[in-house]
Amino acid sequence: MSINLETTVPVIGKKRVINNVDTNEDDLNIKQQKLTVTTKYFIKNSNNNSTITPQPVKILREHYLRNDIPCYFNDCSKCTYDANNHANLNNSDEILIKNKKAPHLVILDTNIIINCIDLIESEKCFNNVIIPQTAIDELKNLSFPIYKRLKSLIGSTELSDSNTKTKNIAVFYNEFMNKTFVDRLTNETINDRNDRAIRKLAKYYDYHLNKKQNLNINVILLTNDKLNLAKCKETEVNAMNISNYIKQLPNGEELIDLIPQDDVTADNKQKDSGSNSEDGNIYDEYHSGSRISAGLKNGSIYQGIIQISEHNFLQGFVNVPSFPKPILIKGLQNLNRSFNSDIVAIELLPKEQWQQESSYQVDSEHYDVNANPDDGAGDDDATNDLAYSEDQQKIVISDKQRRLLAQEAINQSKNNKNCVPTGKVVGIIRRSWRQYVGQIVETSVNEEANTSSSSQSCFVLLMDLKLPRVVIKTRRAVELLNKRILIAVDSWPRDRRYPLGHLIKDLGVVESKEAETEALLLEHDVEYRPFSKKVVQCLPEEGENWKCPVDLKDPAELAKDPLLANRVDLRDKLVCSIDPPGCVDIDDALHCKILPNGNYEVGVHIADVTHFVKPNTPLDVEGAARGTSVYLVDKRIDMLPMLLGTNLCSLKPYVDRYSFSVIWELDSKANIVNVNCMKSCIKSREAFAYEEAQMRIDDKSQNDELTIGMRNLLKLSKLLKQKRLDAGALNLASPEVKVHMDSETADANDVEIKKTFETNSLVEEFMLLANISVARKIQDAYPQTAMLRRHAAPPRTNFEILNDMLAKLKNPDFQISLDSSKALANSLDNIEDPEDPFFNTLVRILSTRCMMAAEYFPSGAHPYADYRHYGLAVDIYTHFTSPIRRYCDIVAHRQLAGAIGYEMLDLSHRDKNKMDLICKNINKRHRNAQFAGRASIEYYVGQVMKNSDKSSTPKVETGYIIKIFHNGIQVLVPKFGVEGLIRLENMCNDLNGVEFEEQEYKLTFKSNVDGKNRSVKVFDKVDVEVNSVLDPVTNKRKAQLLLK
Repeated sequence: MSINLETTVPVIGKKRVINNVDTNEDDLNIKQQKLTVTTKYFIKNSNNNSTITPQPVKILREHYLRNDIPCYFNDCSKCTYDANNHANLNNSDEILIKNKKAPHLVILDTNIIINCIDLIESEKCFNNVIIPQTAIDELKNLSFPIYKRLKSLIGSTELSDSNTKTKNIAVFYNEFMNKTFVDRLTNETINDRNDRAIRKLAKYYDYHLNKKQNLNINVILLTNDKLNLAKCKETEVNAMNISNYIKQLPNGEELIDLIPQDDVTADNKQKDSGSNSEDGNIYDEYHSGSRISAGLKNGSIYQGIIQISEHNFLQGFVNVPSFPKPILIKGLQNLNRSFNSDIVAIELLPKEQWQQESSYQVDSEHYDVNANPDDGAGDDDATNDLAYSEDQQKIVISDKQRRLLAQEAINQSKNNKNCVPTGKVVGIIRRSWRQYVGQIVETSVNEEANTSSSSQSCFVLLMDLKLPRVVIKTRRAVELLNKRILIAVDSWPRDRRYPLGHLIKDLGVVESKEAETEALLLEHDVEYRPFSKKVVQCLPEEGENWKCPVDLKDPAELAKDPLLANRVDLRDKLVCSIDPPGCVDIDDALHCKILPNGNYEVGVHIADVTHFVKPNTPLDVEGAARGTSVYLVDKRIDMLPMLLGTNLCSLKPYVDRYSFSVIWELDSKANIVNVNCMKSCIKSREAFAYEEAQMRIDDKSQNDELTIGMRNLLKLSKLLKQKRLDAGALNLASPEVKVHMDSETADANDVEIKKTFETNSLVEEFMLLANISVARKIQDAYPQTAMLRRHAAPPRTNFEILNDMLAKLKNPDFQISLDSSKALANSLDNIEDPEDPFFNTLVRILSTRCMMAAEYFPSGAHPYADYRHYGLAVDIYTHFTSPIRRYCDIVAHRQLAGAIGYEMLDLSHRDKNKMDLICKNINKRHRNAQFAGRASIEYYVGQVMKNSDKSSTPKVETGYIIKIFHNGIQVLVPKFGVEGLIRLENMCNDLNGVEFEEQEYKLTFKSNVDGKNRSVKVFDKVDVEVNSVLDPVTNKRKAQLLLK
């Protein structure tokens, strides 16, 4: 409870003893133990609005302390606990410290956990660990992502290399132990108090294990805080920093590279941020926390998420609600050590320093390639690029002037398309740092100086080219050349041009299938490890032999599952599924029959995953964490164990399966007469691929009842689609391709644009109808916490450039209207080029990139008007039809079950805050899964082109220019679904004769093919030679496009 008061009575602490009178027979061993209670009194002002003058209120807090918290060491004879449910610390010979005979355990300080989480996760060390509750509480406030990573390790964790080897990490609740709890002293900071609490815990363990029992266990407190280390020495606590500890391990030599660089220690951080000296500093000092807070309140500082441009990593944008356009952050000096997706504090620059967006394409792989990783600023030219001029540095603006400047910036954003309000980062509110995949830059490695005993600094170029390269120190620099590696960022001091990091893992050789697949999964934060024992234990005991009951009314079955009485038997319905070829996780199936009154009964049947995945079980927690299945070209990363996803839940043909059914009565115009939702049991008659279903529908010789039902479904789906289009649903496009794999070698051998059939639309329309119907049902039942999905209308500024290009380069009448989704859909239909049928598709692809991203949200987070899904032109929408592969659908199933009275809804799905956290996670996981899938396609398309390059004839394909830069053109090749930059130096030899007309989206140059002047502009259809090349800097295969 936070206390905000002007007058506070000094803390009154009292300790009193209460006898434990618990008579539970299971707790006889601790019966009559004494509990200590610390009582504290506070005075604060009342927030009662009924009184004019705030009244003081007395607050009483009681903190209960106990004496029976175990140490979790298996040789301890003084403590009793359930070893099956807790970590079991041991004295294995594997964890002996070098030159020491005694086994040891380590107690971790908070700074060690934050900076060395990669080492803690490693299988090669930290196998006997105590985490103080004090550190856990601090960590949760400082870094929630690291807190979650640590939480997944706590307990007895199996290591992947052995079924018998475990990592034992236990939490000791020192804040509730009488012998380890410490009160905060007068004038003592909370950090000093927490350090003292952890030191007391270390002394307690040493006394408890060694002096009281003579177990000869070496208890070590690990901390990187120099002040804490000095205090440990004064109080005779055995402590050391992480570097000294690692060096004493038997395998310490191979772990040294995993130690974070020294700049991350608390002392160095303090020195970096607090120094007033400008000697050697490249970047400006961040504002203090108090100054940022004050600026956010008075309107002189703004907060937002910085998004680095995908075309130029030297500029970014920050969306601020009060500004119609994002604020431009241009140049490394203004970016001021921010990473893509950091939450930053920014200030507007003086108006004289406002700039235009850069017309150059700049990526981190080819920028400043000759920099020295050991130098702070790099080369002189690069340093000059960072710095302001002296005149700019002298400009000082008051907070009042900044507020006036903000109003001018808003007007400028509306009226001026060129010069935009520009700002600079003055603080990092929250870092987005994570683990990154990259490769060592060969030119930064000194092969002659490489030895096994000395480290050298080298650059790591990250897979995400919107990020700067990172400097790491390693003794394996030469060994790691031409390999994908995993690294972490440790710090970015003011006097270092590039951030500092450390090596985590060697992923394997560049272009090997295993290394590339693991790299893209790690880069996009996809959980791909096998499911844990606790998760597997949640699966049905019968395994693959589990079956639906033959008779749903069987008393024996009802005794096992009382809810079975509420399930409807629909096994008489002629149900079938239609999916992509080779689909094994079949989520949905359909049926249709004509009713006596001439209407249609249409059913959508969805796999009943929630029958097996109960709330708050380890299986449910794992599914919620993963959020979604991830589909790569050659494999699938399941959200749920395969037993469920491809077997027991999958609506396979010819077997009984549980389902959640939505059944409508539709009239001949596809209007809904009524709708019913029910848990059911079905038996699918057939599993079709899209093409197979289309062939069966088109085969006039097929007139069985199932085929007739499919034809009626197709007829109704066309009516439903036309209704959506009439309402303003958008028909956008994206360059989707399919990679064909060799069945024997599993190598990619061909790429083609995905084919679609009418049956694709058939399934899509009824899934949309089911999602809309379910959304209405659960929103009525749970107006504050229903799991919904929304798609916001795009701001007009998103389409300004596209509309300008269409008007100038194609037709002045070509304008994409944003008055409504219907107006946008109609305007897209009208933009056609009679000479090029693909032009309309191209405009739809570019329009898709201007749209907002759809997102999941709990219904209470927005007013009803904002529930609208702009792309589908419906007022409310959710995802219900794919629970095998999406956790959102599982939540929707549970809420629908509660809404129809099948079973009570779990409290976690009726809590607005918890639902908000679930939505944020699945939004992130959904986005990452999409990026991982695209990266997989990109990799295999590169392999296909690599194999085709073996032929002597170069491939020439049709491409379309979609963006013009000062130093090149961006071209989309529809056949391969790839786009790439054709650099100016690959199009002409005379760079001085190039004319770039930014306002006309035009580039003129002397072609190096025929020596003639050539002009290209956006939307031009061009012939390009497509080659697969391995970039010498990044060691990454990509499509190289050459203009013909």
